[in-house]
Amino acid sequence: MQMQKEIHLTGKDLTQMVQLRPQDVGKYAIVPGPKDRLDVLIKKIENPVRNFSFMEYTMYTGMYQGLKITGINGGRFSTDTSITAEVMCNAGIENIIRIGTCGALDENIKVGDLFIVDEVIRGDGVTPYYVDKGFKTVADKKISDTLYETAKAMGIGVHRGMAWTTDALLRETREIVEAKRKEGAKVVDMVSSTLLTIAQTYKVKAGSILAVSDNVITGEMGFMNPLYYMAETNLINIALETVKKLEACLPAGRENK
Repeated sequence: MQMQKEIHLTGKDLTQMVQLRPQDVGKYAIVPGPKDRLDVLIKKIENPVRNFSFMEYTMYTGMYQGLKITGINGGRFSTDTSITAEVMCNAGIENIIRIGTCGALDENIKVGDLFIVDEVIRGDGVTPYYVDKGFKTVADKKISDTLYETAKAMGIGVHRGMAWTTDALLRETREIVEAKRKEGAKVVDMVSSTLLTIAQTYKVKAGSILAVSDNVITGEMGFMNPLYYMAETNLINIALETVKKLEACLPAGRENK
């Protein structure tokens, strides 16, 4: 007996399972990884309504200075990120901003700095099921440019360029890291490839801004460094300000609903 459906469970199926409708969400979504970072974000949003809570993921939608914004702890790794990315794209969210963390692959990028992802080397295990090897995973340029300009205007140390996404955190060997650096990677994370690739397949605009938590080259671990925690707070403020700027750039009649 063959499978009755072409795909056992689709993103549309998941979205219907959590009873999420386009009118329930904002045009913009801000997507941290951990729940505690989502909690900080939601405190900045007026009248947040919980859209759903499924497994370890919770989505809220509320208002921020007149704009309808959705927040969800979107996953820490490629597999869980793929699930929440599918839900967001199938719910009709049009712009996604990932706020996460990364390790620097350049000794000049410091713990507490921020990094804007323009392009990704895909080292995750999910995206090969979505796109072929030659697919170029990129962030939306308008979102990336606005994130970068906003961070610079706030006087925050910020870099941009190519990231490498890996699933194998404990196999970042010298040989592998140097090979990715030769390809142009400046930072490494575990999410951007999956989120940006899936968004591209749905023609959803998406960007990724990351706080530098450690430096793979120098061996510095900054998870207890106050600069890293300040960077996490900066991520949220920059993402919210970026949403305001993106909305302000829209032609008349295209404002957030």
